[in-house]
Amino acid sequence: LEIAKHGFPTAGLKALNDHLSRNSYVSGPTVSDRDLETLKQIGKNTAEYPNVERWMRHVAAVQKRNAGGNLPPFAPVGRPIAGAAPPAAAAKDKPASKAPPAKAAAKAAAEPADAAVAAQGEKVRALKAAKAPKAEIDAAVAELLALKKQAGVEPAGKDKGKPEAKAKAGKDKGKQEPAAPVDPAVEAQGNKVRELKAAKAPKAEIDAAVAVLLELKAKVGGGKAAPKAKAKAEPKAKAKAKAKVKPGEEDTKGITERKDDNFSEWYTQVITRAELIEYYEISGCYILRPAAYFMWEVVQRFFDSEIKKLGVKNSYFPLFVTRRALETEQDHVEGFSPEVAWVTKYGDSDMAEPVAIRPTSETIMYPAYAKWIRSHRDLPLKLNQWTSVVRWEFKQPTPFIRTREFLWQEGHTAHATDKEAEEMVYKILDLYVANYEELLAVPVVKGIKSEKEKFAGGKMTTTVEGYIPTNGRAIQAATSHHLGQNFSRMFGIEFETASKEKEHVHQTSWGFTTRSLGVMIMTHGDDKGLVLPPRVAQIQVVLIPLPFKDQPLEVAAKKCEEFYKELKAAGVRVHLDDRNNYTPGWKYNHWELKGVPLRVELGPKDMDNQTVRVVRRDTGAKEDMPWAGLTERIQSTLETIQKDMFTKAKANLDAGIEKITEWKDVMPALNRRKIVLLPWCETMESEEEMKAETQKEVPADVVEHDPEEGGAPALSGAMKALCIPLEQPPMPAGTKCIWTGQPAKRWCLFGRSY
Repeated sequence: LEIAKHGFPTAGLKALNDHLSRNSYVSGPTVSDRDLETLKQIGKNTAEYPNVERWMRHVAAVQKRNAGGNLPPFAPVGRPIAGAAPPAAAAKDKPASKAPPAKAAAKAAAEPADAAVAAQGEKVRALKAAKAPKAEIDAAVAELLALKKQAGVEPAGKDKGKPEAKAKAGKDKGKQEPAAPVDPAVEAQGNKVRELKAAKAPKAEIDAAVAVLLELKAKVGGGKAAPKAKAKAEPKAKAKAKAKVKPGEEDTKGITERKDDNFSEWYTQVITRAELIEYYEISGCYILRPAAYFMWEVVQRFFDSEIKKLGVKNSYFPLFVTRRALETEQDHVEGFSPEVAWVTKYGDSDMAEPVAIRPTSETIMYPAYAKWIRSHRDLPLKLNQWTSVVRWEFKQPTPFIRTREFLWQEGHTAHATDKEAEEMVYKILDLYVANYEELLAVPVVKGIKSEKEKFAGGKMTTTVEGYIPTNGRAIQAATSHHLGQNFSRMFGIEFETASKEKEHVHQTSWGFTTRSLGVMIMTHGDDKGLVLPPRVAQIQVVLIPLPFKDQPLEVAAKKCEEFYKELKAAGVRVHLDDRNNYTPGWKYNHWELKGVPLRVELGPKDMDNQTVRVVRRDTGAKEDMPWAGLTERIQSTLETIQKDMFTKAKANLDAGIEKITEWKDVMPALNRRKIVLLPWCETMESEEEMKAETQKEVPADVVEHDPEEGGAPALSGAMKALCIPLEQPPMPAGTKCIWTGQPAKRWCLFGRSY
């Protein structure tokens, strides 16, 4: 019914997934013809709709019921199963049992237990699919193991199937002892460990709590700690290094993971140890520390000054939106509804009408536009606001990249003609390119989104797409939307033309977020930590006076203070590190971790030669510079670093794009961490089919990282349409779509994406 009501595929699948997320079912013994027909229609389009996918498996299980076995009831991802165990199939549909009465009775007694095991297993899978807290998943797994033990289900293991194992199982059957009561101290400490993990506490703090828990368990268990599961074999050198580290003694200053080996953990260490991010107790929300916020301010200042040259003015609109306003544009709200956070209470009282926290501001701003715009003389209206929005993401949160609250600017303009609106869209897109390439030294691809990927309710979406070579993933860097007249019709934004006729305005909206900082970190960072482009670095130059055995530090420090004043007066963001309680080597590592573009060292020999040693963070190159004209040389070197960082990143982007014309070459390219440029017919059906096919063809030996916050696995996930590049390579006459064989319209960039 949901499919029939909303249409197939996208809107109907979203509606069906939403419907299934609110309901649990205990199926009857048959499947309707309507469900079977819908099953055929859905095909392989369920990758983004986990409850629909599970419903399909459930329907298949219903069809196979007569083959025997118990059928688990359907429950949506992240919800408990509602209702009783499924009804047994009719007796006439089953052959008469030939088992002896005792065995038949045992089998009948086991069926409810088997159903409970299946139901609990379904719950565990649902929690994992919904990325529930680890403590909640562990509790569900523990309950599943207990149910399996009660049902006599033999756990998988190396002894499975051995005669002695079977004999022991038979001997012990029926002699199951009740579980011993949990020691209160153990239970309290266990709860503390789970709370620390849920709050993303520092690893050292969690390890210390775990150590206390193990000690308590050892005391309760008679002096022996519970045996641990056998871990996967590690290289000897790595295992030896880990063995030396005791809880609470981990290196929390430097970067211990290599970027190419464990990208997720590397990213987490960089953003926390370089003091950009502090984790917060609400998952998906983060504290931006001063070094990170400074970079955002640099981006703000540049972009704000540029849009004002285009006649854009800043304003501020409320945080909340009513349900009526949010649902005015149906396609728009469907695109955001799974992510909308609602306020339902104040104090102890329920709200008369819940209000949403803005996921974006079209539905907040446009009722006001309808009041303010009456005549062609009121146009164009160009407003921007710097604010935060909330989108309650279901996907794994990643600081900067995918968060539940983020900072952004959103611009909204209204124009008299379609041409004016389109020109505005592309002017903003060019400014987004400048943000990335001129400030952050990150190359991007300008393009147009496919019909499936465009902004919900809009006419056209333009985009700039980034690329992370380490894991081969693309990332949507910023978007500028041409909304056409769809929203103006919905909100009644009309103007009277010079010829006294009524027309609806043509609108644009565009946004740029703190995601940009994450893209920059992933692009430039290395195994030592951050590598910052000079134009956004809070500290561009650090001065380090070096002590010598026969000379006091104060001599070099005093000269460094002179350089500090000269550089600061010239507008260089400089810091003098004259601390005497740290060694020079410690200081070098410290400032390399923080990504400071230039390090200037001054030691006794430098004093004698009237030079300084200048070290670049991006390349490690060293150069001795004379004191005379030092400020100008440093300024020039900073500009060179900015250009070199962009040039290196651009070369990586170009090398990461492969032009492909045969489908057999797509998966090998994706698995080499590439994004692919394909000839495409631009149909929504082919886009969905290609996405499903690449999901199906993911190599079986791909192992994803643990679901820690920080990054995406390199070789997993389906590819999607990233953009149709504005700069199109020549397309030979007669070129066919790589999937359908129909005439190709344009080259399109596809890839795995954040």
